[in-house]
Amino acid sequence: MRNRNVSAWTSAVVTALVATALVSPAAAATSAPTPDRACPQLSKKLPWYGTNRAKLQRMIDERGTCGGHRGPRPVAAFDWDNTVSKNDVTDATIAWSLKHDKILRPASWKKTSKWLTDDADKALTAACGTDVPVGAPLPTSTDTDCTDEIFNIRESGKTMSGAAAFAGDWNHRRTVPQYAWVPQLFAGHTVPELESYAAAARKEALAAPVGATQTLGTHTIPGYVRYYDQQRDLIRTLQKAGFDVYIVSAGSEPVTEVWSRGVGIDREHTIAIRSVLDRKGRITTYNEGCGGTGRTQGEAIPYIDGKRCWINQDIYGIKGKAAWDKQSWGKRIALGGGDADTDVTFVGDATGAHLVLNRNKNEIMCRAYDDADGRWVANPMFIEPLPQKTGTYPCSTAAYNKPEGGFGPLLRADGSVVPDQADAVH
Repeated sequence: MRNRNVSAWTSAVVTALVATALVSPAAAATSAPTPDRACPQLSKKLPWYGTNRAKLQRMIDERGTCGGHRGPRPVAAFDWDNTVSKNDVTDATIAWSLKHDKILRPASWKKTSKWLTDDADKALTAACGTDVPVGAPLPTSTDTDCTDEIFNIRESGKTMSGAAAFAGDWNHRRTVPQYAWVPQLFAGHTVPELESYAAAARKEALAAPVGATQTLGTHTIPGYVRYYDQQRDLIRTLQKAGFDVYIVSAGSEPVTEVWSRGVGIDREHTIAIRSVLDRKGRITTYNEGCGGTGRTQGEAIPYIDGKRCWINQDIYGIKGKAAWDKQSWGKRIALGGGDADTDVTFVGDATGAHLVLNRNKNEIMCRAYDDADGRWVANPMFIEPLPQKTGTYPCSTAAYNKPEGGFGPLLRADGSVVPDQADAVH
């Protein structure tokens, strides 16, 4: 969402390069915490699964200021929804906005997304009507048909009748249209307006008791959000130990920024879908791009491989197509934290620890349980963890999200197939 001029970008790139390069593997392996220095410690009052706290603490001690390293600061990056918070803050914001008539009627639903189908256009037009002037608020607080249609498309990528809401070609490891559609729904609003909606939703969601639900049309969704105490403590400890800590989310950037402040992460360390603004500062249906894509309607958002691209571009200053590539050890994050397949690439790029909250997502849990480099740290969700998955994860046949869509076998770096894995951390 931020408009940066050339000099600002240059300064940011230089700062990021200095602040985020990592020491070499050899140095990391031979260094030990300075004995006379008090190393920032994770709280022992907050429970972690098994030896996970010790694993993370060891990484912090080795790679942070206590490791005796001098020079550039290591980087930690976290997904947001269901990684730092329990439940989805984007859904909380959409729900609040629908209940308070904050979605403006577009001139054409079809033009809100390059992939929106004729079926979705017709369904939205029929459900939301044409009586409201273009640019005026839709009465979604009372018009449950309109609320249902909008939320169902956001949630499942389908209309209420079950028709596909999006179609066409896109790289399934760089974007998903229904995620890109969320900030597009807020076209016509200013960033401060969207931030105010997110703040109101945040207040409501934090006040609701754990386990609370809410109703949107005929949909029942979680009605509460919580910051995970363990993740807040981990972020604070990392910062004290000299790490630069970033959030990298596939949500709307203004919404994510409202929440990330609650764990001590500022705007400049929050990366999410960054909408293009018009001359009056209003959100449009276009997004800033990554890896040479330029401005599009969502072809390169922070999603699966897109999260790697945005980290490389915004943190390490790597421009053009090279931002899609896995970088050398010194230009990769030390710790990555996520909960879903949307996070698997950047979490896997981490050189010190790969933290995963178990939500039974195939690709990332196959990586975690295969633990190819011995640095994967799998943990149940800290609030309302899922029960053990029955059967096994289909790692050898259908865990990999293919760029063209669909699923295939998951491969290790050497080309061997990851075997099916049982769910052991729950």
